[in-house]
Amino acid sequence: MARGNQREKAREKNQKAQAGTKNKNSMSGTEFQRAKEDAAAIMRAKQAAADAKKGEASNKK
Repeated sequence: MARGNQREKAREKNQKAQAGTKNKNSMSGTEFQRAKEDAAAIMRAKQAAADAKKGEASNKK
């Protein structure tokens, strides 16, 4: 059975890859919440700017 070694090598390679991607989120719960709120505030500001720009464009017509 020549494939036995090939399977073992593939298993080892997969385990190394999985070990490298395990800890994607290293933030605690409060840090994660704060990051979410900061991102939401930025998006609200962008949306307000876009709405203001839309309002100016409609007033010019």
